[in-house]
Amino acid sequence: MSTSSPGRAARAFFFDLDGTLVDTAPDLGGAANHVRLSLGLPPLPLLDYRPVASAGARGLLGKALGISPEHADFPRHRDAFLAHYAEHLADQSPLFEGFETVLATYAAHGLAWGVMTNKPKRYTDALMAALGLDRRAAAVVSADEVAQAKPAPDGLLLACERAGLKPEDCWYVGDDQRDILAGRAAGMRTVAAAWGYEGPHPIHTWGAELILARPIDLLELIA
Repeated sequence: MSTSSPGRAARAFFFDLDGTLVDTAPDLGGAANHVRLSLGLPPLPLLDYRPVASAGARGLLGKALGISPEHADFPRHRDAFLAHYAEHLADQSPLFEGFETVLATYAAHGLAWGVMTNKPKRYTDALMAALGLDRRAAAVVSADEVAQAKPAPDGLLLACERAGLKPEDCWYVGDDQRDILAGRAAGMRTVAAAWGYEGPHPIHTWGAELILARPIDLLELIA
């Protein structure tokens, strides 16, 4: 499904990481359940964590324990969550179905691709390396490498600089409203990833130029 015609073929693509390029919800949910188990609580179904998987420790612990960052125990539980996640971040986090074909097709067409994520660099780099994506990406930028995280455009502008690309030649693909806001602010064309986690705002309200149902549909943009 789409909200408009693609218009012109892309020269490069940048992706959000969690919920767009990689299905990290199983390992993020696993870390949240680890905290629950340490407190004597039963694990929640991993499907319960998918809608908050892009919201970091705040969203995941909010779902797991019903607490916010203002809670006195939040720092302790966050540290336990992050420590477990760091050791298990690639156990069950594959590329979304179809992306291997998409990335191979980009390579065959000489198209660059990269990642811009609000995930901290230590986890981004470890996950990209574990999946063998670090050697294939033209640029990888995490939120803690720039002054302002998404929805500000800082990270996308840095990604373009590192890859030697102009924002107007790129598409940004993301599964959250802040991804679309960041892409538009950077001067990129935007794709809302309906296969991802989506977050609290209905996808049709994000203002993306396209809404795509499957990663493989991205190949329509290089015809």
